[in-house]
Amino acid sequence: MRTAKEKFIEKLILFCGLASIFFVVLIFLFLLKEGISVFKTVSPGDFLCGKKWYPISEPAQLGILPLILGSLLVTLGAAVISIPMGVACAIYITELAPAKIKEILKSGIELLAAIPSVVLGFVGMITLVPWIKNIFHLPTGLTALTGAIMLAFMAMPTIVSIAEDALYSVPKSYREGAFALGATHWQVIHRVILPAAASGILEAVMLGLGRVIGETMAVMMITGNAAIMPHSIFQPVRTLTATIAAEMGEAVVGSEHYFALFAIGIVLFVISFAINVTADLFLHRKTK
Repeated sequence: MRTAKEKFIEKLILFCGLASIFFVVLIFLFLLKEGISVFKTVSPGDFLCGKKWYPISEPAQLGILPLILGSLLVTLGAAVISIPMGVACAIYITELAPAKIKEILKSGIELLAAIPSVVLGFVGMITLVPWIKNIFHLPTGLTALTGAIMLAFMAMPTIVSIAEDALYSVPKSYREGAFALGATHWQVIHRVILPAAASGILEAVMLGLGRVIGETMAVMMITGNAAIMPHSIFQPVRTLTATIAAEMGEAVVGSEHYFALFAIGIVLFVISFAINVTADLFLHRKTK
């Protein structure tokens, strides 16, 4: 029979889970309450698909398509860089690195994850921005590519740490069975370990992308912060998060601009929720 202590812990865990859901719902309702007011003056279609973001002009032009495309461009660029490198690093640490090097690498990755984003943004301004400008002969190094590289660097510690745990959790009997059948080490990694750890690796990727999508300071410092339609990764862009951070302090409370920024928060919330739901559906499909 379960003791009173076990029942209390079970109820406490249940309460914490329900409380987290409750708080998320409250956050969404607050954003909805503040942000929906902007649609009294601009239609949802014009807000989402408009190509001009001039919130203080007369009349205000509140099209966030450049901001959405800027966020997607930086996020996809960071994903293309960080996912292969992060998974490869996790494989090396788990399967290939000697014991001493493994411990050093794990400690270094944990330290990288602790560096504040504003510090990384400052380092990117000093080093990465001039490098991008000189290498590609651009008028400015404050581009979407710069933001993608820096965000990939920020997402990699999360991807490496969680993917490494997923790879390490694969039972040793899988490896031993594959070796007994005559498979090489690389065949074991490719055909046995990676498929067995696929759900954990996907979780690592989604958490890494969540870090990228929600990042504010670094992208505001090194992407140029220009609310224009991007046609190339070598152009300055502005993301949704950077727009809220840069303009919320200047927006008049109760103004159209103020409500539009909350509406941007709703869009960010929906995007994050859609990514999490998609990942959850994929994980459940993999486990069936």
